[in-house]
Amino acid sequence: MASQTTKLSSFDDILEQAKTTYKGKFGSYPDIACCAPGRVNLIGEHVDYNDGFVLPMALPMVTVIVGSANRTNSKANIVTCCPEADEPKVIEFDTNTLQPGNPKWANYVKGVIANFGQPIPGFNAVIHSNVPVGGGLSSSAALEVSTLTFLQKLTGISLKTSGERALVCQKAEHTYAGMPCGIMDQLISVAGKLNNALLIDCRSLETVQIPFVAKDLAILICNSNVRHELSDSEYPTRRKQCTKAKELMGLNSYRDATEAHLSALNREEEILLKRARHVITEIKRTNEAAEALRQHNFKKMGELMTKSHISLRDDFEVSCKELDILVDSAINCSGVLGSRMTGGGFGGCTVTLVQQDSIESVIKRMRADFSKSFQNQQLDFYVCKPSDGARVL
Repeated sequence: MASQTTKLSSFDDILEQAKTTYKGKFGSYPDIACCAPGRVNLIGEHVDYNDGFVLPMALPMVTVIVGSANRTNSKANIVTCCPEADEPKVIEFDTNTLQPGNPKWANYVKGVIANFGQPIPGFNAVIHSNVPVGGGLSSSAALEVSTLTFLQKLTGISLKTSGERALVCQKAEHTYAGMPCGIMDQLISVAGKLNNALLIDCRSLETVQIPFVAKDLAILICNSNVRHELSDSEYPTRRKQCTKAKELMGLNSYRDATEAHLSALNREEEILLKRARHVITEIKRTNEAAEALRQHNFKKMGELMTKSHISLRDDFEVSCKELDILVDSAINCSGVLGSRMTGGGFGGCTVTLVQQDSIESVIKRMRADFSKSFQNQQLDFYVCKPSDGARVL
């Protein structure tokens, strides 16, 4: 039976296309090639900006940048091969006089250059990617981190720690893309490791590699290809609600919070109570999940993933009908240990822990259940294992 997963361009294909495009545009082959992956978060959602713990893994899908110094003072000439990128796909700018603007994809590159903290020589580059865009798999962080990795190789200046690298990329997204993201996406893209999830302390930026090796299990990602308009406006709203709830509980950090602190939020503040309850319980679930992986207790891991989804749906209210149908369908399939929405919410992806020999039947069931409510909506499925983070090729 043919696989029901969505076919993506392979790593080798996007690297070769980037090199060929570079040769055609600039007349020679590039001197530098770097890549950085997208990510899927296994558990720990909407807690990275609340001093919590998160447990993502790096994906095999990456953004590649190839390029060379161009012997000009500070001119950057960049081409993107990504079909989803907005026009124009060829840009030129001075690395000393940077301003955000159009095209939007270039703002992530400009933001990293602006926050690198060192002069950037002129360069030519081509960008390509097989990270799905707009599905909550952090294509933006993959672009930022691959840009930073490229700049380090170009200049010979390397930021010492994973945290420093991630902070540069996070600041780029804040200041040039206008998205007040947490630190998780950039840090897992920097520090991911093959066959490991990464437990990230979002307060200290300390990381611990958590072995995640189970030959009979896989991570199944389903991209709903839905992105409701609420996603951009509700993200900053949730951040403000979490901060307000923390203040009313008299706390400086959610790391000091227990469920007993929720009693400080009365009925008039029911929304704040729900937001805080999600954050407090999700931080606890994430630590329990890391321990479950350490103990190879994948049944417990799956149960925690499903509980996370229920909390995101009911208390944080960032799920949607499409994601709920997909999660409900998955957890009612034989061979599924747990499932949840992943990413910011209001569309995007679900992540499911599933037995290898059940993958095709689970996909079939999820497609069938989803089509009952959304007949014309395409679903994309990807089967993944934990992969390496950013690297020079």
